[in-house]
Amino acid sequence: MSILDSVVIGAGQAGLSASFHLTRLGISHVVLDSNTEPGGAWRHRWDALTMRDVHGVAELPDDSPPPRDGQRANIAVPAYFAAYERQHHLPVVRPVRVDRVADEDGVLVVHAGDRLWRSRTLVNATGTWTHPFLPHYPGMETFLGEQLHTVDYPGPAHFIGKRVLVVGGGASAVQFLGALAPLTDTLWVTRTEPVWRNDDFTPEAGAAAVALVEQRVAQGLPPQSVVSVTGLMLRPQEREAERLGAYAARRPMFSRIEPDGVRWADGSFERVDVILWATGFRPAIAHLAPLHLRSAAGGIRLDRDGRGTTAVQDPRIQLVGYGPSASTIGANRAGRSAAKGVQRALAGASVRTV
Repeated sequence: MSILDSVVIGAGQAGLSASFHLTRLGISHVVLDSNTEPGGAWRHRWDALTMRDVHGVAELPDDSPPPRDGQRANIAVPAYFAAYERQHHLPVVRPVRVDRVADEDGVLVVHAGDRLWRSRTLVNATGTWTHPFLPHYPGMETFLGEQLHTVDYPGPAHFIGKRVLVVGGGASAVQFLGALAPLTDTLWVTRTEPVWRNDDFTPEAGAAAVALVEQRVAQGLPPQSVVSVTGLMLRPQEREAERLGAYAARRPMFSRIEPDGVRWADGSFERVDVILWATGFRPAIAHLAPLHLRSAAGGIRLDRDGRGTTAVQDPRIQLVGYGPSASTIGANRAGRSAAKGVQRALAGASVRTV
């Protein structure tokens, strides 16, 4: 079997950006995507989420962003990605669900069921959507109502007539409350006091937030999301929920879950029909475990003090959409950086074999 110069795992924003730049550099590669069609995680967003609701989708390299209109995001973004794949003839293979990546005699071997690809380098662009984080609380297995994570969110109409407990202190929780509070009874709990911001989110503020994530990655710590360090803001579509008191009535985390509700340490109890866990995601990198990239602190250290995309433990491996590049803007920049990292690794390998 021939050995490719590189394999990209994931065809979301970061993976397509990396493939574009690899193609431009003349580096032979394939992009392996677990979905049956283009769109990455956007294919799985809820129907009620429109392009007007999202924070924005940055344009892919050498292209323009999709319009901020009322079209469903789970239709508009996949169509945008599909057109981009066709226009630039990107070598996407799907559906391919990667099981593991191993080093076999100095060659990276990507295993997916009974198929495999051999490569000199790897660009991991698997993001976080397939690895939702669900914390454990005593009694949660006894709850008789519904428990849903963000990945399962069916849209606001599903919750009409139900008392919904939204758990989490991030942007998704704020958006869920904005959609649900005008329609049904809601409660909100967070582990820590929410940090609100009323100022404009300037480029300087964004750079400062990214720097905080970079510091963790440089230390080999598991990355936090960029959103988690920017603070929370209310958009116009959330003002009605604010007027109804959905955010002001926020409570600290409960201590346990009971069959028909939740109870706090002080003994107080609230009956709920649904627990909506807006508790975020973790990087989907379990398939990289055979490469032993994690530091003792639990994360993967990246070069350039956390600003780069190259794994310090193994320069053949690039990570995009990880840590500071886990946004559509960051993913684009990371794609270019990863392609350059692949080029350096290939050049280094050539020098060593001469």
